[in-house]
Amino acid sequence: MNFFSKYRTLQTDHLELNGVPYPKFVGEFWTSKQRQASSIHEISYRACFKAQLPKFFIENFSKEGDLIYDPFSGRGTTAIEAGLLGRNVIANDVNPLSRILSFPRFFIPDTPEVEKRLAAIPYEKNERDDIDLSMFYHPQTESEIIGLKKHLKKRKRTGLEDDLDRWIRMVATNRLTGHSKGFFSVYTFPPNQAVGAERQKLINKKRKQKPEYRDTKKIILKKSKQLLKDLTGEDIRILRNIGEQAVFLNDDARSTKEIPSDHIQLTVTSPPFLDVVQYADDNWLRFWFNDIDADVISKKVTMSKSLEDWTGVMDDVFKELFRITRKDGWIAFEVGEVKNGKIKLEKYVVPLGAKAGFECKGIVINQQQFTKTSNIWGIKNNSKGTNSNRIVLFTKP
Repeated sequence: MNFFSKYRTLQTDHLELNGVPYPKFVGEFWTSKQRQASSIHEISYRACFKAQLPKFFIENFSKEGDLIYDPFSGRGTTAIEAGLLGRNVIANDVNPLSRILSFPRFFIPDTPEVEKRLAAIPYEKNERDDIDLSMFYHPQTESEIIGLKKHLKKRKRTGLEDDLDRWIRMVATNRLTGHSKGFFSVYTFPPNQAVGAERQKLINKKRKQKPEYRDTKKIILKKSKQLLKDLTGEDIRILRNIGEQAVFLNDDARSTKEIPSDHIQLTVTSPPFLDVVQYADDNWLRFWFNDIDADVISKKVTMSKSLEDWTGVMDDVFKELFRITRKDGWIAFEVGEVKNGKIKLEKYVVPLGAKAGFECKGIVINQQQFTKTSNIWGIKNNSKGTNSNRIVLFTKP
């Protein structure tokens, strides 16, 4: 591992806690430009990091065949990138959407197969659900979505579900709402959040819009082609080989009994930061489409209301990470600036890791000039002209 010799000139500062200095490495270690990552990552999810982040740490702190883990897997960025780099994978998330969005991307279909399967799915006219979706979808589009939902549910219930079904489910889940004609819905917030029905009515009124018909099968096929456009035959082969051995868990990150002790070479993760993102509320339409009980997920997802609660949860997470990490293994733990930058979580995470038994090797701060400003969520972290990721590095001695 030559990270510290390679980047020693970027050690510009220290974080001092209880008289102990921890080095800070500040620079542009990777670019956040989307074109620098494989197209297979282009699945939206709230608060996800770019693929360049896990790639950097996977390449610097592991080798081919090593086991990479993410206890808060989300859309599966760490898992997919690890697979592309020939590493073995364990992904965990209490939200079952995580597996729905990540597992199918290890088993890449041929586009003609997707097209043929879509053509065979029966759609009936005037399908309706118990909930009112008219503010999001044209009646015919809504009917197609419900028809697809019923078809996939039947395939799974009868034991006929295969890789193509899972792929179509994944793409359709990702196309439910968005801000362009590449989604099933009328214009709404970006595709990593589904607003409530009443809010959507206000959006429609303000924009003087009404849902237009969207051909769901064409949209699924088009998005499939976009996801596959960067993949080589070798990428597809490697992903399948890794996917056949990959483990996808739906556990609380504090208790992952399926993972043996001293097992993981590298963990790359970004935990939920206090209650900044409402994962359950934001995904209510995705839950509906996949027959997931939103109330159950709301109770499971870590949405701590206070810093004290959050550190209490992460304390137990680090204890579990210490158990499952190999000797000389690594943790790359992304932390955020919350409360408008007033709280820098590395000050709390470093002691938690040390308490669990890890040795903190420093804080990596990837800092770069941003090229696109968006305050749609009321987040001001880009107001000074830079975009940054802050990652605390630990090793198990």
